[in-house]
Amino acid sequence: MIYLTRRERFSAAHRMFRQDWTDEKNQKIFGKCSNPNWHGHNYELFVTVKGELSEETGFVINIDTLKKIILEKVIQKIDHKNINLEVDFMKGKIATSENLAIAVWNQLKPFIEKEGAQLHCIKIEETENNSIEYYG
Repeated sequence: MIYLTRRERFSAAHRMFRQDWTDEKNQKIFGKCSNPNWHGHNYELFVTVKGELSEETGFVINIDTLKKIILEKVIQKIDHKNINLEVDFMKGKIATSENLAIAVWNQLKPFIEKEGAQLHCIKIEETENNSIEYYG
């Protein structure tokens, strides 16, 4: 089994809040991340796939193919966007990094599997001190 990780970067705004809560309760639970005027991050996304090497190519997956999948299915939809308002795969979800990691997993998994690899991990670094890892 071999593991391959591709990193991509994106910038996006979001607000962590629940519409069914008051602004005061959102502020208490989510703190400054519930700013009604939004806030943003420069995210780093790490997509790790795993599988057996192809005897024909020596790849677990062609890195250019992986890059295209990530760009088309995630980065083009989220870069320089408002996660709460503009990102289709985040509709109806609280815009936490945890929910984002799960949503990215769901966006990528079928396309990676179609290429003969398995999705192993989605890691999202929201800040230099905070990151999320999701293993499905």
